[in-house]
Amino acid sequence: MPPSSTVENYLKAIYQAEMAHGREDGALVPMGRLASALHVVPGTATTMVKALADSGLVRYEPYAGVRLTPAGRKLAALVLRRHRLIELFLVKVLDMSWAEVHDEAERLEHAASDRLIDRIDAMLGRPAVDPHGDPIPDPDGAIARPRYQSLLTCPLDTPVVLTRVTDQDAAFLRFLERHDLTPGQSIRVAARDEAADHVEVCIAPDRPVMIGMRAAAKLLVAPGS
Repeated sequence: MPPSSTVENYLKAIYQAEMAHGREDGALVPMGRLASALHVVPGTATTMVKALADSGLVRYEPYAGVRLTPAGRKLAALVLRRHRLIELFLVKVLDMSWAEVHDEAERLEHAASDRLIDRIDAMLGRPAVDPHGDPIPDPDGAIARPRYQSLLTCPLDTPVVLTRVTDQDAAFLRFLERHDLTPGQSIRVAARDEAADHVEVCIAPDRPVMIGMRAAAKLLVAPGS
């Protein structure tokens, strides 16, 4: 019997927390962080994590946190694969905005079969990333972990390519889209002002865009040419 959508959501949330905070070495994800990510109270998260531990999908340490087992990590990666391929399909084939596909993919990721996902993958040309630049796991659950700089750490006045957006809030994505700050766009950081809490980004010499420091940390870049 396939895992329930609740099980898949918990595994995916733990997986993303591990990746976001560099916990691939086996360190624990705090239960409070997991509960917050899933919008549940800590007691609810703990009850579910104990059930996942009984199934061999996670290792749970009371008052410390949780981490995925190899079996749980592979299952979580395949859920993420479905999610990101569905997002890309909705954007590329159905012409939906990248700002509206996350919630649709959240629902569809639990219903799509592996066969359907493989067909989507093939039709899209075996893509490496989704519309937001997030890497797509392969059919075995392996995922690339490229190291990017953000707009807070990349060199000033140096061409870079916007590669990944780590925040999928719809309003934030619409803001980026209005200013052509989407993956694949060539940009440069003209200035940073911590006192004023802004970063000046130039898409062209006459097109500066001011964004806050917190937002700038969510925009990842690779060296440009």
